[in-house]
Amino acid sequence: MQTILGSGGAIGIELAKALKEYTSQIRLVSRNPRKVNETDETFPANLLNSSEVNEAVKGSTIVYVTVGFPYNLKIWKENWPKFTANVIDACITHNCKLVFFDNIYMYDPDHLNGMNEETPINPPSKKGKIRAEIAEMILSKVKEGKLTALIARSADFYGPGIKNTSMLTETVFKPLSIGKKANWMASLNFKHSFTYTPDAGKATALLGNSENAYNQVWHLPTAENPFTGRQWIDTIAKEMNVKPKTQTATKFIVKLLGLFIPLMREMPEMMYQYDRDYVFNSDKFNDHFDFKPTSYLDGIREIIQLDYSK
Repeated sequence: MQTILGSGGAIGIELAKALKEYTSQIRLVSRNPRKVNETDETFPANLLNSSEVNEAVKGSTIVYVTVGFPYNLKIWKENWPKFTANVIDACITHNCKLVFFDNIYMYDPDHLNGMNEETPINPPSKKGKIRAEIAEMILSKVKEGKLTALIARSADFYGPGIKNTSMLTETVFKPLSIGKKANWMASLNFKHSFTYTPDAGKATALLGNSENAYNQVWHLPTAENPFTGRQWIDTIAKEMNVKPKTQTATKFIVKLLGLFIPLMREMPEMMYQYDRDYVFNSDKFNDHFDFKPTSYLDGIREIIQLDYSK
């Protein structure tokens, strides 16, 4: 049995698809889980309730965490440490291996150009401090020999079928598709990596089912040589056959956008990721598993074909 906690999000769905290659026993856990594969077992649970988490992972060999709590600092402060403690305790109790899907918010902002698994931890944001705290909760139990776990980190992600959780979808794909201006934060002149969600799902499943991948941090496969903000917008517009209309969002504009786009309300403290090159290195994974990430152009074309073709 392989169990996904937080199975309804973009990563959880792609992971469930990918796990079919390794097992027919997949348990999907969330408040209102829905099958991805015909043979999936659904398990409704409140993941902030320790006894429900305990029951959800019982009988599992591997537990994947792909939870996406609402993108709100207050909720993150209340939920992430509590949830992570519940999952760690349940995995130790039931002798489950843990695969934790993570982001890069904890990294030092001066080391984002070429960030890899050795990038210094020095979060500049409140959300980043929370991510650093929960990663350390997991890794400390690994060091103590009480838990077998790995952390799989992704850059900002993009992919087909994503609702409300991808910056690229909300600020570029959606507005361009309806004739509006794309919004890019801070500056159009810096490179910005994005991880393609189908690649992330396949890679997370592969890590979970590779014995020698545990007790370490991995960057998930992400294409090299990312576009600048301007290149992202120009390329997406060209593939949509629309004009690449653009506006750059200052902190003031981001706050205004937050009145209409909930995701943007939480972005002012994260804007440092857009005022410098943000280049994500996944050589460790690509070399170890001989994996070729989806190119940015292929990813863009697939999203347009699946989500925006009329």
